[in-house]
Amino acid sequence: MLPIGPLMIEHRLIEKMIGVIKKVIARSEQQGKINPEFIDSAVDFIRMYADRCHHGKEEDILFRDLNKKPLSAEHKQIMDELVEEHRQGRKTVGDLIEAKEHYLRGDQGALPRLLDLMRFLVDFYPKHIEKEDNHFFLPVMNYFSQVEKEAMLREEWEFDKNLIHEIYKKKVREAQNWLEGH
Repeated sequence: MLPIGPLMIEHRLIEKMIGVIKKVIARSEQQGKINPEFIDSAVDFIRMYADRCHHGKEEDILFRDLNKKPLSAEHKQIMDELVEEHRQGRKTVGDLIEAKEHYLRGDQGALPRLLDLMRFLVDFYPKHIEKEDNHFFLPVMNYFSQVEKEAMLREEWEFDKNLIHEIYKKKVREAQNWLEGH
């Protein structure tokens, strides 16, 4: 397995959560309200799974090792774009937390702000994932020897030891179940 295999598997779980968020947006627009606990759950998923676990492996392992290689201008540009997109995602999640606090205090403008931030994430993640899956991950593997790829893969597995995946698969199932029950 290439070291990008686990990263691409993680993309599929992120896509499932984005699908839940999209449905919550539609429901919240219809009802004129949102469940703050769902916001907490979505923020936790994005912060811990999408960002800390997934983007952490990209930045701390793959990008670190790519920075040691003579990358083409195109691959360097895409990698820089991906790092900037990770920053954008982090900022949006921080803004989402702030908007939720305003919502809890009864601020009438907070719901539209929450929904706009969630729409950003629903739009952002599929494009980000498509860029990584189809324009970056596979081509950049050519910079590495088989030994280097195996070392990265071992390091990725050490990074999270599978535990975090089980936790967040469960959280996505809970979010999907919650959505179906409401």
